[in-house]
Amino acid sequence: MALLVIHTGGTIGMIETAEGYATQQGVVENAVKRMGARTLHDRIDVVCLSPLIDSAQATPEDWDKIAQAISAAYDLYDSFVVTHGTDTLAYTAAALCLALPGLTKPVIVTGAMLPLTVEGNDGARNLQEALTTALDAPAGVWVQFAGKQMHGGRIRKAHSHAFDAFTAEATKVPPTIKADTIGHVPVSAHDVAVISITPGLSTKLVDYAANNSKGIILRCYGSGTAPDSPEFRAALEAAAARQIPVIAISQCPEGGMHMGTYATDSFLRARGVLDGRDMTLEMAYVKLHYALSNFPTLAEQQAYLTTDQCGEYSLS
Repeated sequence: MALLVIHTGGTIGMIETAEGYATQQGVVENAVKRMGARTLHDRIDVVCLSPLIDSAQATPEDWDKIAQAISAAYDLYDSFVVTHGTDTLAYTAAALCLALPGLTKPVIVTGAMLPLTVEGNDGARNLQEALTTALDAPAGVWVQFAGKQMHGGRIRKAHSHAFDAFTAEATKVPPTIKADTIGHVPVSAHDVAVISITPGLSTKLVDYAANNSKGIILRCYGSGTAPDSPEFRAALEAAAARQIPVIAISQCPEGGMHMGTYATDSFLRARGVLDGRDMTLEMAYVKLHYALSNFPTLAEQQAYLTTDQCGEYSLS
């Protein structure tokens, strides 16, 4: 069994300095060498992105670099581990689910809340478990963190500093897109607006997004409600006139959207707002970028956005 570890950056590979934690080359590489002897892998190689990414600075182009690294080495290895900063780990895991159709090998994404170089850290456990999980995990993109193996397309960061920082709702669909052969779907950055519906929300913000962005995510109340006002309707109509996709998700961490439950959400559907069901914000944001990067028309983008690609929905 041959394993490739792709170190992208993040807390797991940092050291303590007078200014705080800072990236240090060699931390993850040396840890993998020590831990690899305790696994059944015949060969473990480590590559590092250059430059290493501070996950708070990660961009869609960085998602693409990681996917390209896996795609380029795909025939040489049986499994992959990606080490990543926790702030945007969920976005990258979601992106890898969409970027690698036909994935028939496990890709395990992990990180740490405390660096490997700090006493009492969680990085050693997470890295060791990622290396072990890569031996026999099902095909797809998984997040291994705090003793849990979680669906990469359903993951979200739920705690800012606890070791058990991530959660994912269960789904029976594996975190990969079915295809006959492995592929690489490219992605690039787009002007995507994320708007949380709040009491007294300024419709000027929605109007600006409708007239200037390439796509909009509406974080609605509960099962899919939003204030029905002439100004809000006009903003959504402007987005429809510009042929930009608008997708609604719930602000609630569990339960998701149920558009059609209340009469007050009918105006959203009437203006082309898509039902994001129970997609996480991270997946909705990533999926919208992939739709904009790969499909030129609104109809194609909407079809992609409303189709379950890799188990990102658990609701029918």
